[in-house]
Amino acid sequence: MGDTDLRIVSYNVRYFGHALRGLASTLGPKRRVAAALATLDPLPDIICLQEVETQSFRSNVAHRRARPGETQLEAFMGRMEETFVNLRRPMPYEAFYFRAHRYGVGDFSLYTTGLAILVNTERLMVDTHNVDAPHPITHHHVRLLRERKQSRICAHMRLVRKDNGLALHVFNTHLSLPTPFARAFWSTRDKMGNGINQLHEARALAQLVRRQCKSEPFVVCGDFNSPPASPVFHFFCDEARFISAQAAVGQIDPRASRGFPTAGFMHLRMHLDHIFSSAGIRWLDAEGTLAFGDARSRFHGLSDHMPLIARFQVEPLAESAFVAS
Repeated sequence: MGDTDLRIVSYNVRYFGHALRGLASTLGPKRRVAAALATLDPLPDIICLQEVETQSFRSNVAHRRARPGETQLEAFMGRMEETFVNLRRPMPYEAFYFRAHRYGVGDFSLYTTGLAILVNTERLMVDTHNVDAPHPITHHHVRLLRERKQSRICAHMRLVRKDNGLALHVFNTHLSLPTPFARAFWSTRDKMGNGINQLHEARALAQLVRRQCKSEPFVVCGDFNSPPASPVFHFFCDEARFISAQAAVGQIDPRASRGFPTAGFMHLRMHLDHIFSSAGIRWLDAEGTLAFGDARSRFHGLSDHMPLIARFQVEPLAESAFVAS
């Protein structure tokens, strides 16, 4: 990897509970995910994780905390530290957690949801972030269910390269599933990415990116619950003028919704995860990104999603021009 290149990973880790079908988090997946990430060569500069807990019954019932109050991300970072010690390499990552939702009664948390961003602080400096108040993007199609619907947020950071001072905005998100309470849900064969609530959230996300970045370059990644060729994907690429990293390097055909699955459920294979960017980003490759179910991947069997891994350069004077409707 060249000195000017950066590498990013976007990965839905399913609360590190894939070994138990997502019912509870265990130590093994944390160790294996940590080992898979730490042995990537070159190391990623930015790691965006979706479906990360705070602390709850689900996150602790099968994995005892090392100390009272330890969060799931802290437990995972402990495994990262452990892995780098075994590799005899310094651990370069600082982790940031963005809380999304909590399900529970009183002080009892059944399960929680959130996002995380790991930053390689050897190469990047964190300028600003919204850890204390992640941006809400949830669209509540049914007002009566407002308190019961899982909150959707967008994590945001402004990073600065230590070598040349160039800024880069990073957004990490996880859009809702399509709402079954809309008539169109039942009249459409392909549900994912067609939900009216998903389009509302996509618009809210694009508007947020525009407000935060202005003319500075950005990368937006996460689990969008929307395949290529879906209305949500078309909105990002056609209206908001985001660039799809996988399409830019020729890994996917943006007109094919089922060409490159990134997630699986039973016998279903779906392309739900994406990395987008402004025009100020030049995508170089997606080396290390393999389709869901490909046993050659070091991430095979660790989650119901596969990570997207991509390398890019930030164009110094390019402006990330786009329209957010």
